[in-house]
Amino acid sequence: MAEVIFETEKILVLQAQLGDWDNLNHLLVCKKTSKAAIVDPFEASYWLNICQNNGWELEQAWLTHSHWDHSKGVGGLTHKEIWVHEKESERGWDGPSNREWNHQPLSHVIQQIGELEFEVHCSPGHTPGHVTFIGNGLVISGDCLFLGRCGRTDLFGGSEVAQRDSLLYLRNIMVELPKEWLVLPGHQYTLSDGICPTFISVGELLQNNEALAALDDDNAWKKLEFLAFDDSLAEKARRERAINSKVIKF
Repeated sequence: MAEVIFETEKILVLQAQLGDWDNLNHLLVCKKTSKAAIVDPFEASYWLNICQNNGWELEQAWLTHSHWDHSKGVGGLTHKEIWVHEKESERGWDGPSNREWNHQPLSHVIQQIGELEFEVHCSPGHTPGHVTFIGNGLVISGDCLFLGRCGRTDLFGGSEVAQRDSLLYLRNIMVELPKEWLVLPGHQYTLSDGICPTFISVGELLQNNEALAALDDDNAWKKLEFLAFDDSLAEKARRERAINSKVIKF
């Protein structure tokens, strides 16, 4: 069930948890123009219906990255603008996106929906072209940064070094943001104190996030248990890397 989790005179934000992996989808609505963008849609019809019922025009879909659980819904949105970073092609993404960001890692461009502007920060590590959206009281972090930790780096196209660089980059930005801004991740995980929110403030995240706390200490960073897992996804990534590294000889 989609819920309004944030509203100002300019923006309305709906959040819904969808799919078997409990993905957090976020709908951004420009209140002045009624234009909307959906971030990481799991199901197209769900968001199209919500927009139709409320008189909003779903104009764009923004992908933080191209993993299946974050891009499943774009197949039903090909008549809209579907945005993803071009570096996602390095992990095999070939659409159905029809728009691409192409800025360098650890930099940003501006994306507009209606009269709202968001910074699109290229924050690789979980995937080669992962992006984080910042603006209008929000940090939409996808799988780069969860509320208590960060995304894994052992999937195909992931990089632990790039992830650490991205988190340093984002931390430097967030310390300058108002502490009451909200951080909206791609998944909900239980925090160290046992609570399991779907968003927290920037101030809370900077104070309590385990990954951010380990960035300045090599030993602490290496001890983080959530950067890699011994599971079926890791095995699949090993096979993909092996296939990708083969050189065909004639």
